[in-house]
Amino acid sequence: MPIFVDSNGRLNKVTEVPFALEKEMQKLVEDNLQVVFRLEKVKSEFPLNGLRIDTLAFDPEVNAFVIIEYKRDKNFSVIDQGFAYLSLMLNNKADFILEYNENAKSPLKKDQLDWSQSRVVFVAPTFTNYQQQAINFKDLPIELWELTRYNNHLILFNQLRSPDSSESIKKISKENALVQKVSDEVKVYTEEDHLISASEPVEALYQEIKSALLAFGDDVQVKPKKVYIAFTASSNFVDITIQKKQLKCWLNLKVGELKDPFGLAKDVSNIGHYGNGDYEINIDRGDLINDFVALAKQAYLRNGSL
Repeated sequence: MPIFVDSNGRLNKVTEVPFALEKEMQKLVEDNLQVVFRLEKVKSEFPLNGLRIDTLAFDPEVNAFVIIEYKRDKNFSVIDQGFAYLSLMLNNKADFILEYNENAKSPLKKDQLDWSQSRVVFVAPTFTNYQQQAINFKDLPIELWELTRYNNHLILFNQLRSPDSSESIKKISKENALVQKVSDEVKVYTEEDHLISASEPVEALYQEIKSALLAFGDDVQVKPKKVYIAFTASSNFVDITIQKKQLKCWLNLKVGELKDPFGLAKDVSNIGHYGNGDYEINIDRGDLINDFVALAKQAYLRNGSL
């Protein structure tokens, strides 16, 4: 699909400016790691056991490492390389912790890390159909991001997403010892993992809230984490933990930013809690949903895409 710039009513076509080197993509991503991926940079060009990780990053939301690799050529296997890097990490945990502690302001202890939420991110100008089909699993700890640069200084990051799939990566792990080993430790959480212990009324509440939040905009995505389900735009705006008798929800707003005429939200800024933000709301009946959605809209507008 062509892209144009409107110059006083005259459309000028925007053309792509290809990256000559992988290093160009790497520098762009690393200089903007927080803005694009909400990650912290740990180390650039991290060598270990004969492999070299282009960018080692850390996800503070889930306390897990993220490996980022940049590709200009199309001749690589998403599954093989992705799981090779994850295996390298899981077999050398102490080295990763040491590297983090040598580069970060605050040191990490091994019990602070959640290795089960580790993942690999591939960044490339484009991916083949075969590579795209390789991520068609609901629990694959691998992400594909297309990076495109245009002549008007426009930069586009586009995450390729697999269609809704019920198949698990463990389907092929029986034939691949490396995949099996990594899959035993790395866990990609799904909505089903959170809903399994919910009562039918609570699940119905969740589905109704989910539909309302997704209606905020095309930029809204559902990202299940270990202890909650995140609803994100440019960042999380609502996090929901599904309990047996209620939904425990957090709005990603600081104290004083929420206008709550309903008196639903509780200030938890001084209380340890899961989720992002300083406001907690418990939903245990349907008549609270409309009021909750109105409050959630404030968090969406604050944290939504720019």
